[in-house]
Amino acid sequence: MAAVWAPVVGHLLLLALLPSTSSSHMVFDLSGNVYPTGEFHVTMHIGDPAKPYFLHVDTGSNLTSLECKVGSKDVGQPKKPHETVCDYEIHYLDGSWSQGVLIHDKFTFPSGSTKPDIAFGCGYKQVGSHETVTGADGMLGLGRGSIDLVSQLKRNKIITKNVFAHCLSSKGGSYLSIGDENLLSSPGSWVPMAPRTDRNHNHYSPGPATLHLDTKSIGTKPMEVIFDSGSTYTHLPEDLQAQLVAALKASLSRSLKEVRDPSQLHPCWKGPGGFKSSDDLKKEFKSVMSLKFHNGATMIIPPEKYLIVAGHGNACFGMLGRKDIRDMCIIGDITMQDQLVIYDNEHGLLGWRPSQCDKKPKSKSAIFSRI
Repeated sequence: MAAVWAPVVGHLLLLALLPSTSSSHMVFDLSGNVYPTGEFHVTMHIGDPAKPYFLHVDTGSNLTSLECKVGSKDVGQPKKPHETVCDYEIHYLDGSWSQGVLIHDKFTFPSGSTKPDIAFGCGYKQVGSHETVTGADGMLGLGRGSIDLVSQLKRNKIITKNVFAHCLSSKGGSYLSIGDENLLSSPGSWVPMAPRTDRNHNHYSPGPATLHLDTKSIGTKPMEVIFDSGSTYTHLPEDLQAQLVAALKASLSRSLKEVRDPSQLHPCWKGPGGFKSSDDLKKEFKSVMSLKFHNGATMIIPPEKYLIVAGHGNACFGMLGRKDIRDMCIIGDITMQDQLVIYDNEHGLLGWRPSQCDKKPKSKSAIFSRI
């Protein structure tokens, strides 16, 4: 489903961006959910005249990219047929990939009449792309780097601080906030971003952590943790996920029956009266998971952040085991639900705290919704 990693292969051309005089933070509506959509999307207005594009919000990719032509929307063609262009190629952990060229075009934001030129990818070849499933026009790249959207907005002086946050609601009504300096004084857990390496070059990591179920440690080695809104579910090394599932099963009451579910998640359980909401999960599942970071912070993961209520009313486990990752935990949307997650690139900090994500903060600018 959702893409996870997005290392950019090739030379990225950092296009000259004209400065503007406006400065304001912005709040955008997000649509989507963990299940059944599997992604969260934002509408961005691109081109002149501006047209709306429906983009998957991805903190695991530092490049915003669109298909060169999406239906009747013609965007992304090089301005001159023979101008020199820079190729890009992005590969995602789910096996999909995109090839294209880097270009720039006008983006319209709620901060005023200024329309900065923003560099992004014009994809002319997509393989296994999730856009064909969700109807998205492309990817909004928020990962670490210099070509991500927020870095470009700061260089254009649309915002004054390279800081953003997302709040993904389990009840509908999520939002993305960009440039809000007030977030920097927000209460909650704050940890330094781990240094960038070849392994996590474009990703946000709060450093190593150990996994626990209630008071029991799962595994003995610390894992590198990555925050990735481009991943629907949370991913663990396969052997560690198997240990976690075994420990969880041992904690469950006999009233829960393990069943197969069309969601293809495993394992799934049927409750005595079926599950209708996350509130029902809390009644039958009592175990709480946690990630304990080496710097002393803890991320609490209650049942509604590791289980989904599938279409047939079953509770399905949303922490997946993967053979292709080792000593790494990729925190996906399911675990970030109902938390304000803050990315402070000014000071190299990550923060999170429980939040009612269906209650949007006030902004100096209007909230942009999907059209």
